[in-house]
Order: sequence, then structure tokens, then C-alpha cells
Amino acid sequence: MRKRWLPIFLIPFLLFNGFNSGTAKAVEKEERNWQDETIYFLMVDRFNDGDTSNDFGVNMNDPKAYQGGDFQGIIDKLDYLKDMGFTAIWLTPIFDNEDGGYHGYWTKDFYKPDEHFGTMEKFKELVKEAHKRNMKIILDFVANHVGPHSPWLDDPTKKDWFHEKKPILGNGQKSLENGWIYDLPDLNQDNPEVKKYLIDAAKWWIKETDIDGYRLDTVKHVPISFWKDFSKEVKSVKKNFYLLGEVWSDDPRYIEKYEKAGIDGFVDYPLNGPLRQAFAKPDTSLDRLFTMWDINKNTYDHPELMGSFLDNHDMKRFTRDMVEAKQFPGTRWQLALTYLYTTPEIPIVYYGTEIAMDGGNDPDNRRFMNFRANKDLIDYMTKIGELRQQLPALRRGTMKLLYEKDGMAVFKREYKKETIVVAINNTSKTQKIEIPEKDLKADKELRGLLNNDLVKSKDGKYTIIIDREKSEIYALADKTGLNIPFISALAFVYITFMAFLYLAWKRGKKKNKNKE
Repeated sequence: MRKRWLPIFLIPFLLFNGFNSGTAKAVEKEERNWQDETIYFLMVDRFNDGDTSNDFGVNMNDPKAYQGGDFQGIIDKLDYLKDMGFTAIWLTPIFDNEDGGYHGYWTKDFYKPDEHFGTMEKFKELVKEAHKRNMKIILDFVANHVGPHSPWLDDPTKKDWFHEKKPILGNGQKSLENGWIYDLPDLNQDNPEVKKYLIDAAKWWIKETDIDGYRLDTVKHVPISFWKDFSKEVKSVKKNFYLLGEVWSDDPRYIEKYEKAGIDGFVDYPLNGPLRQAFAKPDTSLDRLFTMWDINKNTYDHPELMGSFLDNHDMKRFTRDMVEAKQFPGTRWQLALTYLYTTPEIPIVYYGTEIAMDGGNDPDNRRFMNFRANKDLIDYMTKIGELRQQLPALRRGTMKLLYEKDGMAVFKREYKKETIVVAINNTSKTQKIEIPEKDLKADKELRGLLNNDLVKSKDGKYTIIIDREKSEIYALADKTGLNIPFISALAFVYITFMAFLYLAWKRGKKKNKNKE
């Protein structure tokens, strides 16, 4: 009898969940764009060894030798990445490289994968498995140069494929585009054959493997005229294909001209320095970060497609900054990631961040991933990753700074009818901040989504109290009160249930009487 009644007891809960799922479905109807992604950046050779049969020349004791990471290793960890909230993966170059090119930037053959990483079939499987999980794949594409001992150098038919060997001198554009960076053979993209070869190869990989984007290496070392044609041709192959450029410059105005050439977004180097400085230790102002957003907003056509990041394979790890400042990395990372995940731009997280991996300059910043658990940091990243996906305002909304003083910042994100308020206490003391109702709305409440804080408007203001080196993400909502429609629905269900019990009891009693 108990089993027969169980579904009836569950009706109120199913009804409640039905109301919630209706709201979720409304959000999901919006078309997914690149500003909705959260990117995990990994070095293929240094991430995970899933297939020891391709461990050619592996030497774990040599930081400049192959370490064994491969496509199978990434496939094995797709659920690990998805569970943390990542929706896209950016891989270092996978094309066949010269010996010693574990990093992928010494291209030997643009039309096949490196043997150390796996076969073309295995890479296609990686893309397919990622897509099954609704995750996108971004490949690093190098159009500026090839490996130091490229066979093309000895091919007389390709004599005009390279610029004359000379170093880059100063910041003159001609020298930047024609000089050999790190003594690597510099391709002459003004040569129609070179241009066609590179563009054809880029289009071929999209058609063959169904990848979703390219991260473009050393963009400023290649003529803008090439990028205009490259962008147009590549985007003609697949709808919504994303181009993320690397222009290592502190000047957004310099970067902007490459956006005009058709590159969608850029790893935001001008923001990187201020980000690292702000979050390496407490009691550092966050004001400059919001100034940088105002600059980006007034510079780029699509500032929301920029990629914000704290470290990568070309600089010492952010954890090292914290260690040198004698700070606890887990705490500092949580604050920094909160900013990264709740402000406009696409968050890009370097592999190992989830375990606060340490490392100095190259190659120490490219250590092999060991997947040791840092549960607090992983749980925190998972939570803010969920909130970023659940709340459109964090991905698409406007941003307005409401308060900033010596590292205590409060800002709001607004999108359609949704208002999210983020408070980051980057100071060494508990902070109490009063936000006037006019900056939000009158007679509402702020519901904390990280720590379950609740702030109700009172006397024309919202009083927010945040512990030292902590953050909170609030949703602005109506003040909590009785939900009359829901209570009425529950009452109806229980009255119906009690009537059913009474009728069942009466029927049972009648049957027993007849048996007598």
C-alpha cells in the first residue's frame, strides 16, 4: 500500500520542480554565442597521457622534452572539464612538428597531426566526444612561421616563401612582420602561394574535423591584409566560427585594427597586467580593472568577445605571484576567478589553475598536470561556472561599478529583466558597504548565491557585509513573502490526497464488512 501512495506524496515536489524547470527552459531558448563560453586552455603534451603507445622520446625529467600528453588523454578528461563548467577547450598546436616541438609551434606539416599526440581519427574522435558534451574545440593556428629546420628551406621552389633571415629590431611594423622571431623561418604571406597554402590548410581542418575556432598565434607579425582574407575565407566554411587573436600589446588601439580585419576577439593582454597586480595580494585597488573595461567598450566593436586571462604558457604562473607575495593561493585564486567569471569578456583558464599549479617562466610554467585534488578550489570554480551559465546577465549584461575603495568593489550586471550584483572584498578586513536604492531598485532584496547571504533594502539602501578576501554574487529579487499561488496549489493537492485516503478507507471498510 505504501508504494501505491508514494507517487501522491511526490506530487507537490514535482509541481514545484515543474515551476523551476519552466524558468530554466526559457533561458535555454536563447541562441548560444561565443560570449557565453568558458574556455579551458591546455598544452596537449602536458595535460594527460591516455595512450602510452605514442610516447616517442618522452623524458619526464627534461622540461623541454615530450612528456606524453595526447588526444586520448584529453578525451579521458572531458567529463572532468565539463563538470567544472568549461564549455570550450583551446589546444596548443597539434600539427606535425619538428623533433623537440612538444609545444606545437614548430610546424613541419600543416596537413597531419603530430605523431606524439595521436592519429587524425583519434583527433576527430576528440572533437566528436567534446561536441556530444556540448563543448567546443579551438585549435591554435600558426601562420607566421614554421619549425627551425623546415624542409621548405631546402626546397628551391619555395625560395620566395620566406622573408630574408634577420632579427626583429624595435617596434616598427615592417620589422615585426618580416623579422624572424626566435630565429624561426618567417613566412612571406604577401606571396600568393604562401597565402593560399595557409588559408587552404585552415579551411581543410574545419571541413575534416568540425572544429569550432582558431586561436591565432603571433598576429601582429603577419600583415593585416592577410588576416582580412584569412578571416573571410575561414568563416565561410562554418557558421559562428570563432577567431581569437594573440596580439601581445598593452595598447587596445593597436589591437583594434586587427579586429577591423575580421578577427573576432583577442586574449586581453592590456587587462592581464592590472589583473595580476590587483589579485596577487590584498588591499590592492580594483578600480583600474573597471577603467580597462570602459576603454575596451569604447575601442572594440565587440568587447564582449575579448578573452580575459590571468596566465598562460608564455608567462610565469599567477600562483607564483601569490607565493612571492606570501599569500595563500587558494584564497587569492577564488577572488581573481570571481572577477574573471562575472565581468564581460570570455574567461580563459590555463590548465592546472584548478589545483593552483605553481611555475616560473617557460618551461617551468608548462609542468605536466598531475590532477591532485584541490577540492575547495575545484568546488568553487564549479559553483561560479554554474552561476555563469545559469545567469545570462553574467555573460551578456551591461556592467556598472557601484562602489570601489582600496580593493572593495561592488558592481552590477544587467540583462533584460535580470540584475546581478557582485561584491568582491579584496582587502584584509571585513567590509560594510551601503548601496543606495537608486543604484538598484527600491523595496527589493539581494539573495546571495555563493554563501546564501540575504540583504533586504532598508531605509533607502542595501547594506552589504563581506568578510575579508571573500566574494558574493547576488540576484536582485522581490522581497521574500508568502507565495499564495504555490501554497494554494499545495493545499489543493493535499486536500485531494486526504479525500482519496478517506474514500480508500471507506471502500476498504465496506469490503471487510461484506466478507464478514
